[in-house]
Amino acid sequence: MKLSTATPGDAAALAAAHALAFDAPWGASAFDDLLASPGVFGWLAEEEGVPLGMILCRLAAGEMEVLTIGVARALRRRGAAKALMTAALGAAGGAAAESVFLEVAVDNLAALNLYEGLGFARAGVRRGYYDRGAAGRVDALVMRLDLNTLPA
Repeated sequence: MKLSTATPGDAAALAAAHALAFDAPWGASAFDDLLASPGVFGWLAEEEGVPLGMILCRLAAGEMEVLTIGVARALRRRGAAKALMTAALGAAGGAAAESVFLEVAVDNLAALNLYEGLGFARAGVRRGYYDRGAAGRVDALVMRLDLNTLPA
């Protein structure tokens, strides 16, 4: 697996990776617009030129927010999400961010385990945050990582 810094030219590949991870994927224009925004950055994970995962984050006022992270369903539990998160956390620390925030569906146990394993703590709940279509809505946990408490 190869990680590369995402650029606006990667919008189609980011959208392709997002589509392999989510039922309601973002289109290339959403990635293009976001990557043109101040403080937004990300990585693309590829294997043999095929997009298999991505992360997009925003830095502002000493905080990093994970806007989206996803890995192709068929390739999960192989370390791609952890590699993407580790790259983003390194960039946040390098940019002097003090904390990181993200939202995750309460029923996404694999992601919850990953985030808690990286040191994130539960900071709140957003009721009905994710729309699951006919299945209804599901809550999101807001998770926070204080970068000042990580070992050097």
